[in-house]
Amino acid sequence: MSSDESVLKEPPADMPELAAIAAQFVRARQQGHSLADFPGPIPANLVAAYRVQDLAIAQWADRVVGWKVGYIAAERRDESGDERLLGPIFQRALQNATGSNLKFEVFSGGFGAVEAEYVMRLDADVPEDQTDWTPEQAAAVPSTLFIGMEVASSPLATINILGPRVVVSDFGNNNGLIVGTEIPDWQRQDETRLTCQTYIDDQQVGQGGATMLPGGLRAAFAFALARSARRGRPLKRGELIATGNATGIHDIIAGQTARIHFDGYGDIVCRAVAAVASTP
Repeated sequence: MSSDESVLKEPPADMPELAAIAAQFVRARQQGHSLADFPGPIPANLVAAYRVQDLAIAQWADRVVGWKVGYIAAERRDESGDERLLGPIFQRALQNATGSNLKFEVFSGGFGAVEAEYVMRLDADVPEDQTDWTPEQAAAVPSTLFIGMEVASSPLATINILGPRVVVSDFGNNNGLIVGTEIPDWQRQDETRLTCQTYIDDQQVGQGGATMLPGGLRAAFAFALARSARRGRPLKRGELIATGNATGIHDIIAGQTARIHFDGYGDIVCRAVAAVASTP
């Protein structure tokens, strides 16, 4: 895993180009519009893509409350060796799965999907200077586990086809997180028993669980801790980590309803609506 703690301390020669990419993604998201193509040359590697992401975060008028983790297939990795990627989750796009009539926004003409997630909440700050984490060390960090659903949506329809550098550039293809019931004492859970199924308009489109995540929950958690520290963003108490899709990535469009059933822990039910212009 490469180190990029100085992401914005020493601007590289291509910083104006990267800033232009960030600005166009932010503008499209703010206006609720789609993008026909990636807005510029694709960043050369993940370090450059995270520069785009950091520049976009700085322009987004909301607070980061957590991070989504996405898996990178072996053939799509770069010289960093990263097996996963991160994208920010913002306060206004975070919902608790209580009550009914939950709605989430997807970009019409862009990419829209839902993902079943196991979501961790840090219950303590982690050491700011620790940039390497093993799954065992991660499991020892005080934390609470919940069921959840990630809204994977971008103004760019081809975001996943174009690959990890593009995904990272646009907030990790995240447009929200819904958090549900707590899974008590997760460190002692047999992950093979954490299973779930995803439905779109009452038709099952995927099934799986925690073991769908390569290395399991602990490996995803360890990556989030390490990559965040190397970016100069060590994780803090209260931050959330969506550990990765547990049944697959399931396309959805405005008007459709998603239901994710977590065996033993209940359902998350919500409806997709078209993204609209947001107010700063």
